[in-house]
Amino acid sequence: MEYRTLGSTGTVVSAQCLGTMTFGNESSQEVSHAQLDRFVEAGGNFIDTADVYSGGVSEEIIGRWLAARPGTRDQLVIATKGRFPMGAGPNDAGLTRTHLTRALDASLRRLGIETVDLYQAHAWDPLTPIEETLGFFDDAVRAGKIRYPGVSNFLGWQLQKAALLTQFRGLAPIVTLQPQYNLLVRDIEFELVDVCRNEGIGILPWSPLAGGWLSGKYPRDHTPSGATRLGEDPKRGMEAYAPRNAQERTWQVIDTLRQVADGRGVSLAQAALAWVADRPAVTSVILGARTVEQLDDNLAAAGLHLSDKETAVLSEASSPIVADYPYGAPGIHQRSRVLDPAA
Repeated sequence: MEYRTLGSTGTVVSAQCLGTMTFGNESSQEVSHAQLDRFVEAGGNFIDTADVYSGGVSEEIIGRWLAARPGTRDQLVIATKGRFPMGAGPNDAGLTRTHLTRALDASLRRLGIETVDLYQAHAWDPLTPIEETLGFFDDAVRAGKIRYPGVSNFLGWQLQKAALLTQFRGLAPIVTLQPQYNLLVRDIEFELVDVCRNEGIGILPWSPLAGGWLSGKYPRDHTPSGATRLGEDPKRGMEAYAPRNAQERTWQVIDTLRQVADGRGVSLAQAALAWVADRPAVTSVILGARTVEQLDDNLAAAGLHLSDKETAVLSEASSPIVADYPYGAPGIHQRSRVLDPAA
């Protein structure tokens, strides 16, 4: 296992993070605990969860695992998130002080710990001034309930505004962004990656295998079936499968990924994880497994680095579709400036 610092902090985390969205839903407590054991045995020390994962059950499963292993908690960096509804009341959601105070305290109880290492806003809240949220984060850091604040699913302007406000107001800085990022979904490269690099914010990609697509489990023009995320709910699975199946780019990426993986003698998933792990500003890649076997395959990507040529081939095949302005050639031309007076 390789290790990196968490954003611009000095806290060290494994370059792979164990995501726990499947805990209590697709993975039983027994399987979840086995995944946690295997992850730690492999050198992993970074665990990510959220209060809404299985309605709090994911956090409870982690809490019971920690309680049965005295001394383990001090070796781990534990992250959780708050924002989405955890009740039916009007104040049971959002990034307000009211909701986050309750949400954080509830997460601490379920996890059975006194401090969350990384507490993340699960998404932007258009009803709550970001100043209120950042003030809550700062107070929670001072109270010892969290060590670092982070955010997830923010847009470029939202992340930049949050980062600047913490600087101007002397608040605890945003240290991480958790976005969807993989060979099929690269849109964060338009603005978010630049914000993260400029502000020293570490990227924690979720869904690095695009919901299983980049593991090669879904063949072209075949309705998903069997023990897969899309196959277990045929109607919902087909609704999710059809749009991506219809895009030629999807199969161009998967075919290229298969060529690179075969040339390396690794699985498609391992090659896809290696590509995203070495993208600029990426701190740790969040693994989401349903079984120990899937986790084992993902863990085998730890320390795998693609060559410049392999990376370039995959990056070219997966190049995101860009509108001409402001992200395409006309926009780039408008923003460009060189020192050569003749240019």
